[in-house]
Amino acid sequence: MTDRLAAAVRQAVGEGNQLPCPAAFKIAGELAVTPLQVGEMADELGVRLSHCQFGLFGYGPKSEGKHRIVCPMSDVPADLESALEEALVDGRLPCAAAWEIAARFRRPRLDIANAAEGLGIRINRCQLGAF
Repeated sequence: MTDRLAAAVRQAVGEGNQLPCPAAFKIAGELAVTPLQVGEMADELGVRLSHCQFGLFGYGPKSEGKHRIVCPMSDVPADLESALEEALVDGRLPCAAAWEIAARFRRPRLDIANAAEGLGIRINRCQLGAF
């Protein structure tokens, strides 16, 4: 499996030796491995993760402050706010929980990150192991 996983990661690597988050999750699904295994393989191969689906990293040069696209939502709907607060673990929102909330509310993942950002909630425990 390790050889297949390494080959899949290498094949999905894009510009700048980066593996976009959506491609990493696609690999995990196709090979029936965990997203963390894909992230660890990327690390092992010296491949950087990019294009976080929550907009938290991988969109441009960090030195220029362009690495993030998340933007605080100014008016978070009450039901979404409640869902986010209920999912907190030690005051932070695990990535997997944020994915589940996005699916439940039928909203793009970036919307969930924007809502969390607007509420001052930090997302952690990246399923790919990036943070």
